Amino acid sequence: MTSVRNPAVAGLFYPDNPRELHTLVSGYLAAVPTSGIVPKAIIVPHAGYIYSGPIAASAYARIKPARGRITRVVLLGPAHRVGFHGLALSSADCFQTPLGHVTVDQEAVKKISHLPQVHVMDAAHAQEHSLEVHLPFLQEALGEFSLVPLVVGDAGPEDVGEVLDLLWGGAETLIVISSDLSHYHDYKTAQKLDRATSQAIEQLRHEDIDYDHACGRNPVNGLLHVARRLGLKAKTIDLRNSGDTAGSHDRVVGYGAYVIE
Repeated sequence: MTSVRNPAVAGLFYPDNPRELHTLVSGYLAAVPTSGIVPKAIIVPHAGYIYSGPIAASAYARIKPARGRITRVVLLGPAHRVGFHGLALSSADCFQTPLGHVTVDQEAVKKISHLPQVHVMDAAHAQEHSLEVHLPFLQEALGEFSLVPLVVGDAGPEDVGEVLDLLWGGAETLIVISSDLSHYHDYKTAQKLDRATSQAIEQLRHEDIDYDHACGRNPVNGLLHVARRLGLKAKTIDLRNSGDTAGSHDRVVGYGAYVIE
């Protein structure tokens, strides 16, 4: 019997109507040029689409040319609902969205299941939005692909990096890291903080990124740890906040999109 992780935030963070969701996400993607090389990894925000959808789309548009070539996505996002040590796998066979289901790559899961920092913890996935909101973008951009979904709790760059090393693969594998930036500062303060965080990401300096700078600090820092060792480059392709999209300037959340090549 197939085990399914059903959507937790459809109708809240994004539309639960398939046609409406397709129209919205395809519209975001169509508004962004697709020039440039396809990145190995991206860092993208995970708020409600009205707030962060256009920023996320700026990175997802870069992977559209690899539709049919990218067949596996390793998706890591921070835990918002459950506190735990390490990285949490799901026992589900697939993740459902209004656009259809995405199959979990069980062979890839086996590659990392022996690591002491990796555990199966369905409670970490059940209500977590940091992975779920990316699936419709991936479905629209890539079509068919398999998924390795990991919610990241208290884990250092080396712990996350060890998992990424085992799943890195080749051109068939895309790494997606889910993270927003600063939270609930005024507009100008947020801009200053988020520019500094973006500079740290571009310089692959995970030592300079703390929880106040990015809620997905742990998965972000794991990726930067690996990217620096491999001699890769990171680039900011969009940097805005909720005051630029759908909110006031009094208390904003920062959103950045980055590519690692």
